[in-house]
Amino acid sequence: MSDDFKPVLYLKEDCPFCLKVRIFVLESGSADQVTVRDFSEGTEGETQVKSELSGHLDKVSFPAAQMAPGSFINESDDIIAKLETLSGKQAGQMAVYQNYVNGAFSLAMTLWRENAALKQAAASA
Repeated sequence: MSDDFKPVLYLKEDCPFCLKVRIFVLESGSADQVTVRDFSEGTEGETQVKSELSGHLDKVSFPAAQMAPGSFINESDDIIAKLETLSGKQAGQMAVYQNYVNGAFSLAMTLWRENAALKQAAASA
């Protein structure tokens, strides 16, 4: 990574995966080591970010990150793994991050899976 390049994080409001990345950045103290591009769904900001990322990712989803010039990823766990290396901090040692991942995030994922199963069952009926 070049000395003047900062990884760019693309974080969508109200996205539980994006919040997971944001919590890691804040709790690790690495906010000054990254550039965060925040946007809300349905805004011009979202349109601009999707346009910017569309040539670099097979599927644009969020969170996304440019971790090095021309090197893009878009899975929260992959982004956090790269940020662990950058910050020298481990997510497993962070109390707030762990509380989120094992609490609200876990519950949100359970509810999401249940909702998807209900939708599939309704479509099959």
